[in-house]
Amino acid sequence: MEQRRIGAVAVSAIGLGAMPLSVRGHPDEERARATIHAALDAGVTLIDTADAYSPDSQMGHNENIVARALATYGGDASPVMVATKGGHTRPDGDWVVDGRPDHLRRACEQSLRRLGVDAIALYQHHRPDPSVPYAETMGGLRELLDAGLIERAGISNADPDQIREARDILGDDLVSVQNQLSPTYRSSLAELELTDELGLAFLPWSPLGGIGSAKDLGSTSQAFAAVADKYEVSPQQVCLAWLLALSPRVIPIPGASRVESIRDSAAAVHLDLDEEDLEALNAT
Repeated sequence: MEQRRIGAVAVSAIGLGAMPLSVRGHPDEERARATIHAALDAGVTLIDTADAYSPDSQMGHNENIVARALATYGGDASPVMVATKGGHTRPDGDWVVDGRPDHLRRACEQSLRRLGVDAIALYQHHRPDPSVPYAETMGGLRELLDAGLIERAGISNADPDQIREARDILGDDLVSVQNQLSPTYRSSLAELELTDELGLAFLPWSPLGGIGSAKDLGSTSQAFAAVADKYEVSPQQVCLAWLLALSPRVIPIPGASRVESIRDSAAAVHLDLDEEDLEALNAT
């Protein structure tokens, strides 16, 4: 599979967003494991998870699934980068942000135990906490780096000013930004432009529109459906190929809960859209 870079590390141009394996109505663990194994078989070497991805208040559900799937994979899982996130809690199943450095330290240590690693390859702050100065939260990430608990830092759901502030504090150890970007949510294009300028990877979350909407992409966008018909592929493949064409720093992380879904997504790296296609999709 085509590769792109997160910092100095080459990963697959398409990653796996593991969140759908742990939300309400998630598949059983056998199917979840098969989905992750199919991703690895297809050449995926980036798996995105988070401690808060859970059907309820059971923190770490998704990290545990990812760890067990990697441990039972019959091939070589050593090239796989597991990226996880901290900064959310799930009291009573709600989503609550906590950007305090001491929370990040506890969350990181728990993620280390679940994933069974000595240092997390890419640890991302999940979402800004309005009650904690962003510089203070980034200082917490800096402490994790200095302690050797994480190898690289990323941020998520950050605006341009926050990206610049994080870069000032973390320097070259800041390697990625994970923001929402899809055909129906394009307000992060400014952040993408800034990551290009700073040399950071950009990981669009919900690149196909999110859980419950991805399957309807062809019916909600005539342009994506038309290009899909032209190449006899799924609208979802067209969407991922469009995102890849936006910048060589884009690494989409589509969610999947079925083997068929991740196989289809991984095939997007082989779809070459021409200028006419891109013009039509950009104008949608």
